[in-house]
Amino acid sequence: MSLNPQQRAAVEYGDGPLLVLAGAGSGKTRVITEKIAHLIRRRQLAADRIAAITFTNKAAREMRERVSRLLPGEAATALTVCTFHALGLKFLQLEHARASLRRGFSVFDADDARGLLKELAPRDIKPDALLALHSLVSRAKNDGLTPEQAAAGAGSAREREAAAIYAAYQRRLAAFNAVDFDDLIRLPLALLEGDGELRAAWRERLRYLLVDEYQDTNAAQYRLIKALAGERGAFTVVGDDDQSIYAWRGANPDNLNELARDYPALRVVKLEQNYRCARRILRAANAVIAHNGHLFDKRLWSEQGEGAPIRVLECRDDEHEAECVAAAIVHLAQTHKRPWSEFAVLYRGNHQSRAVEKALRLARVPYHVSGGTAFLERVEVKDLLAYLRLIANPDDDAAFLRIVNLPRRDIGATTLEQLGELAGSRQLSMLRAVRHDGLLARFATRAASALAGFARLIGEFEQRAERTAAGDLVTELVARIGYAEHIATQVKEPALRERRLDNLRELIEWLRALPGSGAGDLAAQLALLTHADRDDPGNAVRLMTLHAAKGLEFGGVFLVGVEDGTLPHEGSIEEGRLEEERRLLYVGITRAKDHLTLSWARRRKRFGEFVANQPSRFLKELPPADLHWVGRDEVQDAAHRQELASAHLARLASLLAD
Repeated sequence: MSLNPQQRAAVEYGDGPLLVLAGAGSGKTRVITEKIAHLIRRRQLAADRIAAITFTNKAAREMRERVSRLLPGEAATALTVCTFHALGLKFLQLEHARASLRRGFSVFDADDARGLLKELAPRDIKPDALLALHSLVSRAKNDGLTPEQAAAGAGSAREREAAAIYAAYQRRLAAFNAVDFDDLIRLPLALLEGDGELRAAWRERLRYLLVDEYQDTNAAQYRLIKALAGERGAFTVVGDDDQSIYAWRGANPDNLNELARDYPALRVVKLEQNYRCARRILRAANAVIAHNGHLFDKRLWSEQGEGAPIRVLECRDDEHEAECVAAAIVHLAQTHKRPWSEFAVLYRGNHQSRAVEKALRLARVPYHVSGGTAFLERVEVKDLLAYLRLIANPDDDAAFLRIVNLPRRDIGATTLEQLGELAGSRQLSMLRAVRHDGLLARFATRAASALAGFARLIGEFEQRAERTAAGDLVTELVARIGYAEHIATQVKEPALRERRLDNLRELIEWLRALPGSGAGDLAAQLALLTHADRDDPGNAVRLMTLHAAKGLEFGGVFLVGVEDGTLPHEGSIEEGRLEEERRLLYVGITRAKDHLTLSWARRRKRFGEFVANQPSRFLKELPPADLHWVGRDEVQDAAHRQELASAHLARLASLLAD
């Protein structure tokens, strides 16, 4: 497929800052990859001077694969194609001394960060309050604020408390030679903005930037782009303000306005031709989003066919809604000979999946729920992988901190902070500090004994790792530290306890199935684990939130719970924040290629009781001529009921035949 005129204009323009307003399904990834090839082939820009920045590792991998097909050989491998956080990590690895970090510093994930915050917070802090605290600290970092700046700008007692904990949290991270995910943006930004010489060096290192999903950038990420691009504005940012749906995690769609103000020479190219959706679906999407304000207007259009009418289902309750959706999926799959993977059920909140799951199970339809806890994110799996990380790399302080007191060894937070400070003063990792002659004498006898015992344990398994496969090593480790007994004491509910033990068994089997002997190559095996894709849904109907659906497409989409209080969400109605809710609906609509069904329930259970509902106010914003309200057209409904009945009988026959 050749580039259309707007895509070509975006690819070939390289004389200044460029904003590509890329509507849903308009081929934005192709534009970015073709532009990279254009910069190298036609503009003679060295590949290692180009950085393409995305928001997910999956998007980065896809982009790199596409570029590799356009630029075979060394050029593609020399490119920087990564997420914002990966770019920040690369920066800090090169500039660690400027950031007061030692080589081999650790990166805390969200669990590590919350664990440290919990130690610093009041003892009786509830889980929801801990999440809120983490969110406040994260928001301050995403705004590029130091603890002192966060304290100065605090407008409430809650924010002042969070700023104080933020300061203590940063002191702990420094003692542990660690950063968290938010620091991967905040620290490079602070260094670049505060050091002109360093800024000039990095602008020379990265001569051209391409940024995908620009509407999802937060304040710190936009400032990082400006710091790297400088006044010359050698960048292309690609985004769509109509798909900005992540304000809750700091995304700021106003960065589009900031871009226009900061770069008066900004050129804007609009990609409005959609290659995905039928025309009816696009008309509905355009009609809904037209009710939002826009700095840059755009209107999607398509050369696809009209498509089927958009069906609107009025259902008795959530169970009836789920039954209707399951029946319709079976009907469409059989009538149009589509695989199950061509269908998706989208919803505003994860709790809405339960009734749909039940209905699909009864219909014997395979499904996959996206957004559940991934296997590698389960607590027991992360615990044992942390043991393996530390065995493979004694300088991994994040792994050390996760497991040094797991199962409990009576090593307190004060001891760990003191150890971190001693390790930092001697440029050692925490495990190496424990092994350092004389340092343990500074601790109380009980703490010193516990630390020494832990170091001996890791040392023994370091030696075994040279001659033992990873699966066998974990089996020995689980028995040695009594991890199964630890689970038994922590989890009282029998079914949950058994699931967690099953996860241990699955991890061991998985490690045993990895290629290679594992003798001395443990770190490489763990890297394979980290990048393994265990979330492949196969041929199954996808169930996911609207937020998770962004970037995907399906032949048939069922959007459930389209009622006031759900979509738009009750909190957004009360606070007058309807624009992002409308953008969520827009994202959901534009996931559909051919068939779109919107459903709402007259009543729905909330907290164990039925609550009466009204259809979403957004339904009134859809073009009436493109909607078919099931139940209002007797002729169409009678024909459709006959089709559903035939499909149901055919499904029963196929099941009986199996």
